Amino acid sequence: MNRILIFTLFSAVFLLSCKSEYETIRTSNNPEKIYKAAQKYYKEKEYERALGLYDLIIQYYRGRQEAEELFLNYAYCHYYLNDYILASTYFKNYSSTFGNSENKQEAEYMSAYSNYRLSPNYRLDQTYTYKAIEGFEQFINLYPYTERADLATGLLDEMRKKLDIKAFEQGMLYYKIGQYQSAITSFQAYINEFPETKKMEEVRFLLIKAAMELAEKSIYEKQKERYEEALQHIETFSKKHASSRKMREVKEYKNIILKVLKNFA
Repeated sequence: MNRILIFTLFSAVFLLSCKSEYETIRTSNNPEKIYKAAQKYYKEKEYERALGLYDLIIQYYRGRQEAEELFLNYAYCHYYLNDYILASTYFKNYSSTFGNSENKQEAEYMSAYSNYRLSPNYRLDQTYTYKAIEGFEQFINLYPYTERADLATGLLDEMRKKLDIKAFEQGMLYYKIGQYQSAITSFQAYINEFPETKKMEEVRFLLIKAAMELAEKSIYEKQKERYEEALQHIETFSKKHASSRKMREVKEYKNIILKVLKNFA
């Protein structure tokens, strides 16, 4: 029991002394002393304390010799504290401010990677996914033959697959709830945005089905035009996927449309 009490008291005293040391430095109004302590905390991976001190002196050191390392560490503090929005901004600012730095490539990559860390599940808003994609594409253009470019390419593929799934699921949702015009619009946008997708045959087939449903459920005045649009989707499918197992069903749809269109002649 006495040992536990002694250990508890020792820990409390130690923490208070550490806090006292930090507060003394923080309120010292001595930029050099604060900078030295901030660097020490950063190396010890005490990023919250390091950031608190960097905040006090970052403007003071702007334009000075120490600024380059300070600004990079400042961005990393935000990154390691999971504040990826600010981390991305500060890494980008660093690469712009220190354009000749040997760390410019690293900062450019980390700016995009910070947005990648913000990229959520495909069901959620993908704003940061698009930002990360833009950042990595710019990075690859600037540094095409680097190890980080290879890493960026892999992450780009991952995020594009996520957007692929989201776009496909959006079209499917519209189709399932009977919003056929919206489904058609979504599937057409999907085809344009993801021309290399492995789901192209499936999407073009769903486009036919959605167009057929829309035509059948349209008022008489719009049916002819919409059946003709469905026929165009059938012709495209037949050219692009002539050996598809779905061709038999596609031909049946075509025969139905041709019979219906005769009534409008």
